[in-house]
Amino acid sequence: MPALSPGTKAPTFRLTGLDKAAYVLTDTLRSEPAVVLAFFKVSCPVCQFTFPYLERLHRSYTNLPIWGISQDDTDATEGFCRMFGITFPTLLDQGYELSVSYDLTNVPSIFLVGRDLVIDRTIVGFDKAELEGLNQDLSELSGMPTKALFSAADEVPALKPG
Repeated sequence: MPALSPGTKAPTFRLTGLDKAAYVLTDTLRSEPAVVLAFFKVSCPVCQFTFPYLERLHRSYTNLPIWGISQDDTDATEGFCRMFGITFPTLLDQGYELSVSYDLTNVPSIFLVGRDLVIDRTIVGFDKAELEGLNQDLSELSGMPTKALFSAADEVPALKPG
């Protein structure tokens, strides 16, 4: 499934969040070691399944930014965030300009972008092993102990394609 692969330079951008703030990737990476970009569509069942786990990562590693990037309008995106308990910043990619620049054909698509603007990890769809790897990456980048992302009660599959 196409999406920019690890080792690729990440396209830079400036998007507006639901909070009306401007989010600029290059500005944030001046002070942060990495940013997680998680592209989604509110009607996507795999996004609905994945985003609560991204919220767990956000709560576990509060000193590293995770940004949701919605392909929907403000009202639909706000409803999604309320329904799935998403508290990390959510930006709007109306018109899909940023999604196109990241070569997206499926959502969710998740990228870990390092300070050098190089993509360190790409996850398309729900991939349990890749999300566990992202969890480990965020633990190392934050200097915090690794916290469990999944519990036995979650009963998550290994894969759910986007």
